[in-house]
Amino acid sequence: MSNVIEVRDIVKTYQMGAVEVHALRGVSFDIQKGEVVAIMGPSGSGKTTLMNMLGCLDRPTSGDYHLDGELVSSLTDDQLAVIRNRKVGFVFQSFNLLSRVSSLANVELPLRYAGVREGRRNLAREALEAVGLGDRVTHRPTELSGGQQQRVAVARAIINNPSIIMADEPTGNLDSKVGQEIMDLLLSLNKKRGTTLIIVTHDPTISAQTERVIRLIDGHLDEESNGSKPKPRTNPVKRKPAKTSPERSRRTRKDVGKGSES
Repeated sequence: MSNVIEVRDIVKTYQMGAVEVHALRGVSFDIQKGEVVAIMGPSGSGKTTLMNMLGCLDRPTSGDYHLDGELVSSLTDDQLAVIRNRKVGFVFQSFNLLSRVSSLANVELPLRYAGVREGRRNLAREALEAVGLGDRVTHRPTELSGGQQQRVAVARAIINNPSIIMADEPTGNLDSKVGQEIMDLLLSLNKKRGTTLIIVTHDPTISAQTERVIRLIDGHLDEESNGSKPKPRTNPVKRKPAKTSPERSRRTRKDVGKGSES
C-alpha cells in the first residue's frame, strides 16, 4: 500500500520576541492510504503544530512534507489553500459551522471555495445522507444537537472526496455515547471510502480504536504504537541475576534451616 503522507525531518520554530519556540524537532513518519492514525501527547507537545503542517495550514521551518506524492512543504499560501481545499477535510472539536445558514449551505462551502457550481446542492445533500442527516438538510446548527452538528461537520469534510480527513478532538465536546457514535461514523467512512483518517485526541478510548498511534513529547516523535499497544523504542534491557558468593549461599541455607527448626 502506498503512502499518502511522507514527513521527513520536519522542524517548526516560532519566534516569540527574542525567544525561539521549538514546536517540532525533526519529526519523520509515513502514513499509508486508508490508514487510521491517532496523534497524542500532552499539552505543548506539538500536536496542534503537526496537525497544521499535515492539514496544509502552515509550512515547516525546514524538512519535507509530501501529500499524495506532491511536495507541499515549500508551497505559497495560495498554493496551500488550493491543496487544502482539494485534498484535506477538517473536523473540529467546536464544529465551526455557520449558525445563520442551513446544514445544506454549511456542507456546500468547500464546493463554493473550489468554484464548483453544477450539482453542488445535490452533492451536499448526498454527503448529509451519508452521515445520517438526510432529514435535517434545512435545519440550522442552532436547531441541531451537538452530535448532529458534528455530523454536519463530517459531511462538510467529505464533500470534496479528500485524500485525508483531519479530525481535531472530534469527540471533545460530546458525551461518551454521542462521541462514540461520531467515532463509529468516521471509521465507517474510512472503511467505505478508503479515506485516510488522522485524529488528534487526548482520549485513550478513541486512540485504542485506531490502527496506529503517533505520540509526541516536547516536539519529538516519542513513540509509535499499534492501537493501545506501544512499540518499545529500544530493545528491553535484560538484567542478569545478581551473583551470590558460595559463603553467602551456605549462610543463607543455614539460616533457613534454623528457621524451620524453631
